[in-house]
Amino acid sequence: MTFVLAVDDDPAILRTLGINLRARDYDVETAGDGRSALQIVDERMPDVILLDLGLPDLDGITVLRRLREFTQVPVIVVSARTEPDDKVEALDLGADDFITKPFSIEELLARVRVMTRRATATEPSLVVETGGLVLDVTESRASRDGTEIHLTPIEWKIVGALVRKRGRLVRQTELLRAVWGPGYERQSNYLRVHLAGIRRKLEPDPSQPALFVTEPGIGHRFSG
Repeated sequence: MTFVLAVDDDPAILRTLGINLRARDYDVETAGDGRSALQIVDERMPDVILLDLGLPDLDGITVLRRLREFTQVPVIVVSARTEPDDKVEALDLGADDFITKPFSIEELLARVRVMTRRATATEPSLVVETGGLVLDVTESRASRDGTEIHLTPIEWKIVGALVRKRGRLVRQTELLRAVWGPGYERQSNYLRVHLAGIRRKLEPDPSQPALFVTEPGIGHRFSG
């Protein structure tokens, strides 16, 4: 089921979006401000985000900028702003589409379908099985012996970057850049903390990691 996060400070719009999306079998969560939206994303990565620009705390541009620091999830900006500069700024920062309020719900739903089709088409399926552990990188799902394991979006970014180069060493600076972006190449503490969490969840013995292996001072590899 496609998971859509709708972010808007207008409860009536959120209610309308929720009713119409759920009626078409979408899984929907709503947020009335930017911080709540980022909290939801941290707990569970949406398949599509509908993002208003005029939010009461962090504006939509700030939310978009923060999202693009760690994810390429499709974002459709849904805004009452009509100035070309607003649209250009949002698109330049990584928004995938822009629809102006008031909008036709059918048009919005069509654009959501386009985003989900595009996302499905751009990434080939990547599933790894090792010792009862199943990592579905494409769908961001993990399980061991049939029991689901929850990983955060940042943990999935790290796992995905390593699994895609299975068996090969990924330099620490390359991994930091892939997960957090340019300018974070020296933040090895970020990686250390998140790798510890990944090992607690995925390694049979976290104190003796066999899957997510660190070569001190050089980099990391997935050896599953």
